[in-house]
Amino acid sequence: MKYKKYPVSLVNSISRKKEEFKPAVDGYVGMYVCGPTVYSDVHLGNVRTFTSFDLIYRYFLFLGYKVRYVRNITDVGHLLNDEDSGEDKIAKKAKLENLEPMEIVQKYTNGFHQVMHLFNTLPPSIEPTATAHIIEQIEMVQKILKEGFAYEAKGSVYFDVEKYNKSYKYGSLSGRNIEDMISNTRELDGQDEKRNPLDFAIWKKAEDNHIMRWNSPWGLGFPGWHLECSVMSNKYLGEQFDIHGGGMDLKFPHHECEIAQNRISYDKDPIKYWIHTNMLTVNGKKMSKSEGNGFTPAELMTGDHPLLDQGFSPMTIRFFMLQAHYASTLDFSNDALRAAEKGYKKLMKSLLNLQGLNYEGRGKINEDLDKEIKATCELCFKNMSDDFNSAKTLANLFELSTKINAIKDGTIPLGEISKDTFDFLKETYNGFVESVLGLIPEEDNQSSHLDIAMEILMELRADAKRKKDYALTDKIRDELQKAGIKIMDGKDGKSSYIIE
Repeated sequence: MKYKKYPVSLVNSISRKKEEFKPAVDGYVGMYVCGPTVYSDVHLGNVRTFTSFDLIYRYFLFLGYKVRYVRNITDVGHLLNDEDSGEDKIAKKAKLENLEPMEIVQKYTNGFHQVMHLFNTLPPSIEPTATAHIIEQIEMVQKILKEGFAYEAKGSVYFDVEKYNKSYKYGSLSGRNIEDMISNTRELDGQDEKRNPLDFAIWKKAEDNHIMRWNSPWGLGFPGWHLECSVMSNKYLGEQFDIHGGGMDLKFPHHECEIAQNRISYDKDPIKYWIHTNMLTVNGKKMSKSEGNGFTPAELMTGDHPLLDQGFSPMTIRFFMLQAHYASTLDFSNDALRAAEKGYKKLMKSLLNLQGLNYEGRGKINEDLDKEIKATCELCFKNMSDDFNSAKTLANLFELSTKINAIKDGTIPLGEISKDTFDFLKETYNGFVESVLGLIPEEDNQSSHLDIAMEILMELRADAKRKKDYALTDKIRDELQKAGIKIMDGKDGKSSYIIE
């Protein structure tokens, strides 16, 4: 197995050190990644996070590990502003769109899957939902209450952070100090129920107007947002597993709360390695709606945004994201994306060139060239095994790309390298470009990309109709007409399309 020859090391967020990866069971990897809260369209931050973990998943598979990759769907319990008061994000969206909450969940789960497919991310091994694990979450609340680290207040149940901190260390992952956090905590609605402002809900009482609710020993209510990941990671990966990941914005409070729940429920922290991806910026500024620089994957692909000069293909965007290490900030700019487009096309051209080469074994072996190509192939493995450094690995692949093109055009006679080296070159280049980085020629996926893009556009148009935004409805129809795609509106309110 390759993982024996190329051992992986990674930076563990909780130790803040690079550590050699040693799985709980030799040859197997258990990995849990926090999935989306499905109340709106997927944003680029999601795409970056899930592309990064797709890379990690793919590389473990490429090394020969058997991997169980669990990525959840949050379909209840995530309140506005990540706090313990206010409306559930999904329930609020359901009211705004006059739909059932589960319609909202299904709509945006479908949209999430479509976008993930566009960017060629592999589906996880298991994709559990919070609403399908209410019983297990109630059982965990009962366990924490029994251990004395939670208390009931007016039908809600809160985790006692101050008591926990006396025996353990709350803030170990995020590096925060509990005294500083208490002094900086502002007053919130419902704080009178808590013994301490840092206490977090593991079960919330459902008010009369709250749509999503379940029976529990404490009355009608719903689980706290942090609870679901503790429950589902344990259920599908066991009491101790290898990797838990997510965006760096989840370190606090989400992952910090998970650690606290886990320690009390299982008398240990089940997770050995924590991995966090970094944020996106645009022209050096944090991407956000308030800055006016937040664009969706669809806008990035179409170029329909004031900050974009043109649209970029999904594979160009994926390549662009992989140019940066997952733990570093990624900055969007038109120039950077155009450079990524050129880089992606160069890799794909060399991939096709290599696939067209057949070794015939003529000529004298150039020992220096032979060693150089082998060493560069080895570096692809070594750099990717060093904390999944896709940026350095891409640099190695470009070195190989230059050699491949020179062999193709005859500048380097193919007979100057050994058969073993040629086979290693093909295995490495093809494997890293397609299997590890997940980059594929755009034309190979063009028809499926069109189908998915059209599904997204048709859904956007249906939304515009429901909101009586007829200007947008007409614009989508007219722009598609210019591109040779005719929209046909049926009497039942549904639309279809044909390519003229």
